[in-house]
Formats: sequence, C-alpha cells, structure tokens
Amino acid sequence: MEKFAAGIFAAAVISILQPANVSAQIEVPEDIYTWVQSTARGDYWFNHQQTGYFVDENGTIDLNIIIAPTICIYDEIQIQDVVQKRRWRMLPGSGYNNLIGRADYFRFDLTAGTVQIIERVDLDKNWAELDKDTSGKPIKLSELSGKDVTCRFYRAILAWAKEHNKMMIDRSWGNLSESDSKLKPEDMPIAKIPLPAGDEFDRTK
Repeated sequence: MEKFAAGIFAAAVISILQPANVSAQIEVPEDIYTWVQSTARGDYWFNHQQTGYFVDENGTIDLNIIIAPTICIYDEIQIQDVVQKRRWRMLPGSGYNNLIGRADYFRFDLTAGTVQIIERVDLDKNWAELDKDTSGKPIKLSELSGKDVTCRFYRAILAWAKEHNKMMIDRSWGNLSESDSKLKPEDMPIAKIPLPAGDEFDRTK
C-alpha cells in the first residue's frame, strides 16, 4: 500500500498542463484508464487494468471483493478548498501549493453491498504523496442517492466489472476455490448486485 500512488501511474506516461488561471488538466491514456465523469470540481477515472478481484494470502480469488484504483484531478477551486480545510483543521500544509488531486483505492464488498475507500492519497504535480488517509468506513450502496457524484462513479465501476467479469478472473494472480470454479456466470456475486436503471439504487434488495 505504501507504493500505491506510484503504482497507479507506473504504466502510464502522463503529461500535466497548468496554464495560468486555468484549471489543472491531465492527459490519461485510455488503454489504462476509463473516464467516468467531469464535475464542476474534478474529473474522475478508474484504472481498468488494475481493477480486479482481491486475492488472499493463499492465492485464492475472492469473488466477493473487488479492488479499484481511481484518480480525481481537481480544478483550482477544489484545490483551494482542500488547502483551506487543512488550515482550519490545523493539518500540515507542506507541499499543498502543488496539490493536483487525489488517488482513491475502492473496496467493493459485493455480498454486503458496500463500498469503502481503504486508502485516499493527496497528490502533488509530480504524483508524490502529500498525505494519506486510511480511515474510510464501509458505506451501503443502497443508501446512496443515484444523483450523487460518488454514487455514479461507484455504479460505473460496478457496471464495467459486470461486463468484464471473466477478464478480471483470468488476469488475477490467483485461483478460484473449488466451489467458486463451479459457479455459472449468472450465479457469481457481481452478477447479483443490483444496479439502478435510473437515478437510484434499488433499495428493496
């Protein structure tokens, strides 16, 4: 986990453009990242090359747990907001004059229907770690509003995982348990987690 921020970008050649008085921009290779959305405060991508199932210490693939590395690049207003909040909380501000965004590590528990940010890293313009937070708690997906920015981000990653389930299994550095290897695609946890047809997650399941 200590190498998380560097690992996310290890396979990518990324150029940063910072014109005067213009929001921070970043060029991200589409063969590594999938863009999901742009908001008034940032742009959101997830790393589809590294998104996959958790593998335990015995080398067994856990079909209930998906790990997804993501990035969010801030605009200038969001950068200022982050810096000001750190000042209010009396947190260290060293390096935050070069803040560019953050890297989040999502952990989806498909059985519990939850998502947890297990690591959040503030990044500077050189992708160096400024600060790290590992205090994220599991959140029920069914309790989120479908109109929420983060909810749409979670939904997009899960929808991608549903479409690429076999690929995620095949490229995992692990093996399925005997019982999981006998599961039909429609019986796997990723196939059963409800995705909304509209703005809301199905709260009845």
